[in-house]
Amino acid sequence: MNVHTTITAPLGELLLTGTVSPEAKYGIRLTSLSMPGQRGAVVPGPDSVADPAAFAPVIEKIEAYFAGEPVGFDVDHTVSGTVFQERVWAALDDIPYGTTTTYGALAETLGVPRAEVRALGAAIGANPLLLVRPCHRVIGADGAMRGYAAGVDRKVALLTLEGALAPTLI
Repeated sequence: MNVHTTITAPLGELLLTGTVSPEAKYGIRLTSLSMPGQRGAVVPGPDSVADPAAFAPVIEKIEAYFAGEPVGFDVDHTVSGTVFQERVWAALDDIPYGTTTTYGALAETLGVPRAEVRALGAAIGANPLLLVRPCHRVIGADGAMRGYAAGVDRKVALLTLEGALAPTLI
């Protein structure tokens, strides 16, 4: 059964979609976690049922994350992309809480030629599991905040929450 819910978070309302699955660790397989205004955000289909209770363990992790705890999102998920996208998304899982990496370093780790770094950026941008797959931890080589499907301001806020960026006084 396809289910969805929304929760209020410091960066706005989050939409969670998933599939109820008794085999999954928490009884649900997450299919997306998105924020308002996000490029390419999933919209629940007509067969999706609002079921906040199904997401309770995931919501607890999200709340702990926004409380500043270095949460491991060990949530089962079912997402599909191209072989390349799935390889990139899996590499995002290895970026530790409170740290960043660059597009170039990630490309090097994955053996992606320099000429294909744009494809790497597109794969990162297509990540359907914001927060769970920490695409916000990938920044420009010069430290610049480049592309984030939910907006660069949210990327900065997430990295600041994790301690990867110093809080600004403005």
